[in-house]
Amino acid sequence: MKKYLNFIGGEWAGSRSGKSFQNRNPADTREVVAEYTLSFKEDAQDAIQSASKAFPGWAATTPVGRGRILSKASQILDSRKAELSELLTREEGKTLAESTGEVQRAIDIFRFFGGISYTVGGQTLPHDAPNNLLFTTRQPLGVVGLITPWNFPIAIPAWKMAPALLAGNAIVIKPATQAPALTLELAKALQEGGLPQGVLNVVVGDGRSVGGELAINPAVVALSFTGSYPVGQLIYKQLAERMARAQMEMGGKNPTIVLADADLDLAATLVAKAGFGLTGQACTATSRVIVENSVAEKFTEKLVAKARALKIGNGLTQGVEMGPAVNQQELEGNFEYIKVAQKEGAKLVYGGERLSEGDLAHGWFMQPAVLTGVTPNARIAREEVFGPVIAIIGVNNFDEALTVANGLDVGLSASIVTRDIKKAMLYAERIEAGVVKINQISTGLALQAPFGGVKKSSTDSFKEQGASAIEFYSRIKTVYLDYSA
Repeated sequence: MKKYLNFIGGEWAGSRSGKSFQNRNPADTREVVAEYTLSFKEDAQDAIQSASKAFPGWAATTPVGRGRILSKASQILDSRKAELSELLTREEGKTLAESTGEVQRAIDIFRFFGGISYTVGGQTLPHDAPNNLLFTTRQPLGVVGLITPWNFPIAIPAWKMAPALLAGNAIVIKPATQAPALTLELAKALQEGGLPQGVLNVVVGDGRSVGGELAINPAVVALSFTGSYPVGQLIYKQLAERMARAQMEMGGKNPTIVLADADLDLAATLVAKAGFGLTGQACTATSRVIVENSVAEKFTEKLVAKARALKIGNGLTQGVEMGPAVNQQELEGNFEYIKVAQKEGAKLVYGGERLSEGDLAHGWFMQPAVLTGVTPNARIAREEVFGPVIAIIGVNNFDEALTVANGLDVGLSASIVTRDIKKAMLYAERIEAGVVKINQISTGLALQAPFGGVKKSSTDSFKEQGASAIEFYSRIKTVYLDYSA
């Protein structure tokens, strides 16, 4: 069992409360993976104060100097990839292959932002008067707060940390208590890479008091949050009240449209990967499939075959394709949604049962579930389940499919499977989503490309990932210089 403390002011320290908690392996709850100090408001205040002291020195460091530290941290993470991937699987539950891919993503993110450190800056603009210079500079904001979820416990912290640090900000981050180990391991790598004391602070603890302090403390000038809409909405209001900068990523109900002309084998493969991969615990997972009625039965048969063939178990076991739910609460929530869907008229054509025999007896395992006969207004078609549960909705044509897909107040990721290039392009134009996939899975993102949703999925004013992520963590200053005298 690992034991972790908070990382504040460049030191590893327990919380003021002296309390602690343990996380268990969701695939085998007999195993305690790690013990953490349990923090509250006072610990967050200590971290904010530490970041405030460190900010001026870090802001004075050149972007290239900051980038070198990110690049060094990337190398350190790379040397520990196998160890970190196993730790991720043991704490969060995803398969070792999925964890290894996520750790590699964090490595690549740090490497990417280290590389673009040579390009971060302003621009020179033409002035309308002779002997005058007009240019802009890019400057950091100050102390920024980061609140990250449990489902991507190293990738999401990395893609928030890297641009925030490169822009010259000091950070206080609160990772989700279900899986905070990898965020603390990121802090270790950055410390070893040469990050000055106090520039990064990690506080593990109670969401309301630690996260609440980040939202209301006047020293925190910006906050980036990934999580549920109710929590994000509350934080957004708190930030707006004091006119602090806000970036909210709050999930979706991602559709995949399968048209009658589609390769149904491909469609079933894509939907199974996007809906059952990562145990369905991804904000971009496919959770509703909108299928033209003429091919709905054939598509359903193929998807059920994919679900039936999945090997479910401990993610550290070779060949396992789907791990457990992260905890009992998430597992029971999945079952509750299936029951509600059946009461509303849906038919459970496969799965949805608890798996508890043999090696699965001590974990939070379930069969992937496929529901048919789902109407667009059913709860299962409108609310994010966050588990391996796919609802199939039948429609008559492309226009109806698009109407159903756009019929919700969220819009994060959306995909379509078709051979018709015209309909594919119309879909890209008309779908109300921040990420559009054509003949691809709804999950999976390029780290160099902007990411974010529309409607209630995101605040939409600033994108995450890619070079554009710098925009949220910096401000532009315009300088006018007259040298005619």
